[in-house]
Amino acid sequence: MKPAVTYELIHKCKQSGARRGIIHTPHGDIQTPIFMPVGTQATVKSMTPEELKEEVKAQIILANTYHLYLRPGQDIVKEAGGLHKFMNWDRPILTDSGGFQVFSLGDLRKISEEGVEFKSHLDGKKLFFSPESVMQTEEDLGADIIMAFDECVEYPATYEYTKQSMERTTRWAKRCKEAHKKENQALFGIIQGGFYEDLREKSAEDLIKLDLPGYAIGGISVGEPKEEFLKMLYYVAPLMPEQKPRYLMGVGTPDYLIEAAIAGIDMCDCVLPTRIARNGTALTSHGKVVVRNATYERDWGPLDKECDCYTCKNYTRAYIRHLVKANEILGVRLLSIHNLRFLTRLMENVREAIENDRLLSFRDEFYKKYGYND
Repeated sequence: MKPAVTYELIHKCKQSGARRGIIHTPHGDIQTPIFMPVGTQATVKSMTPEELKEEVKAQIILANTYHLYLRPGQDIVKEAGGLHKFMNWDRPILTDSGGFQVFSLGDLRKISEEGVEFKSHLDGKKLFFSPESVMQTEEDLGADIIMAFDECVEYPATYEYTKQSMERTTRWAKRCKEAHKKENQALFGIIQGGFYEDLREKSAEDLIKLDLPGYAIGGISVGEPKEEFLKMLYYVAPLMPEQKPRYLMGVGTPDYLIEAAIAGIDMCDCVLPTRIARNGTALTSHGKVVVRNATYERDWGPLDKECDCYTCKNYTRAYIRHLVKANEILGVRLLSIHNLRFLTRLMENVREAIENDRLLSFRDEFYKKYGYND
């Protein structure tokens, strides 16, 4: 039987080795490398599905198992016909397992071989996630791509704890595969192992034996220095199967997205573009612009002269600053449209650079203009 999700390699950049491909899913094809907007609560904050399609040009969005389990509940989503119908989105969806969210609860969680006991951040109620229960929740939510339940280790962590955690994550992945029954969903495994190369290699080796439809790198971009991030990214990516999608979790700054593509990654996601929009910040071709600052009070230009988004074609920095200062919802919406489009357009340019065998040249040009000094 053909897998629900498959990867097609289109071209490899001769300059960098980066991959240009297509991920085929039940709800459409995804051109890669891709940035995926995050819709934690079954919505990308302040965006309608039409805006995501027409203005942002989003091909796939994420939702979060942990948050949707708490509210509205998987039974509600299932009764609605799954996430696609519930949120009126007819393109691909990926659901995270909630492992990172449980990890972020810190002292409110207790990890055992069976799973994780934790307290809801909403009301303090005691809850329990196991690989089997997470698979049931993700099946009920009905996304095209679902992630195995894993443990994300904090940075820094000792070798011994990281080893135990990595081995447990592998055992949980096996249990996820055994529990997962829905044929039109693809279960991706998550490579862990912290910042220890031998543990990452062991994690990748054992997960690849499970022959899952795709693989992700988890547990980096968790507060470590950039040099550590890049070192581990470039070490782990080549260990991943060439014929399957490669996903780097939780990455959304322009430099990390470009470096991920150079390393051979196909998929990235992050809440960054909408989060900084809520703080009055825009991503632009020449770096970040904190539009709430007084310097933009009489700035009649767009956020970014090189951007093709709805916001930049219709509104000035001065007007958006006014909206932000007045706490008007439209300000957040316009900034969110722009920031999301900035990153999806960046990846369009990355794909074009790969096709033209010049991704390293593109990186250097982009970094110089954006203001990166390294």
